[in-house]
Amino acid sequence: MGFLAGKRALIVGVANERSIAWGIAQAMHREGAELAFTYGGEKLRERVEPLAASVGSTRVMPLDVTSDEQIEAVFAALARDWGHFDILVHAVAFAPREALAGGFTASTSREAFAIAHDVSSYSLTALARGAAPLMQGRAGAILTLSYLGAVRAIPSYNVMGLAKASLEANVRFLAADLGPQGIRVNGISAGPIKTLASAGVAGLRKMLARVAQISPIRRNVTQEDVGNTAAFLCSDLSAGITGEIIYVDGGFSTIGMSFPTESEG
Repeated sequence: MGFLAGKRALIVGVANERSIAWGIAQAMHREGAELAFTYGGEKLRERVEPLAASVGSTRVMPLDVTSDEQIEAVFAALARDWGHFDILVHAVAFAPREALAGGFTASTSREAFAIAHDVSSYSLTALARGAAPLMQGRAGAILTLSYLGAVRAIPSYNVMGLAKASLEANVRFLAADLGPQGIRVNGISAGPIKTLASAGVAGLRKMLARVAQISPIRRNVTQEDVGNTAAFLCSDLSAGITGEIIYVDGGFSTIGMSFPTESEG
């Protein structure tokens, strides 16, 4: 029996089989959780429904996280079908493509700033608000995904770095607010992984190569690495952990300086 047996999880943010959210869903399914999914628009429905079916889930719902009405509809459906649930995974981030290229100052418009923060950070608050009543009396767990760009300047990450910094503060405030209700809130700061979302960041290939070269484990992390940590953080095994950002990046964030390898001269 897996360590998530008897728990129910809502996974928000699966786009395809390469999504970090899908790696999390697979790990949670392996550990015995019952899953529900959302998809962001009809284009993604065709991708998400077969993935959900592969882990035995028929609960697949539309969700635009910028729509309060759709958020309410998702939790109303879960209240009707499940009555309660235990885990919310928030794996949603977006900034206009033009804001993720070139210099930060020139690329960051007022509109791009607002969109990035609404989709990538505020949506966690909105989803937590909807989830909390259905987690009452249970050991609830909310998890989101961040990145090193929240605390370090990363080339071309631009306004998304600011949105992730907001998201990490969001984790701390939600943890403090919901903790007395028995709900824990944490984030994972994953190393770069080639996904549909990360493909929009200029220089991703160089970033992946550099991280694999100098991180202590000398490789990039995988969906499975992140999924396993997520499953742990949403289980009773991590009952004493909340308000934290856990780095799953092969130790890259701990490196202060690196020297060129012999092949680099």
